Amino acid sequence: MDEEFGSGYSRVLASDLVLTMLGGRTAAEALSAGVPPKTVWLAVCEMQEVPPARRLGRDIKPSR
Repeated sequence: MDEEFGSGYSRVLASDLVLTMLGGRTAAEALSAGVPPKTVWLAVCEMQEVPPARRLGRDIKPSR
């Protein structure tokens, strides 16, 4: 979340954004309840309208 939203705003989203796809829980609550991180991330992306091309993070060139 830090990569997409910045470290400060990602903390706000994790604790305040209610994710309807996850039963009305915040990301922090869903993770604490055992929801897989990828599921939580995709729910955040959906709510925040993150384009599909950015949902897997930025491309990182392989090291040689």
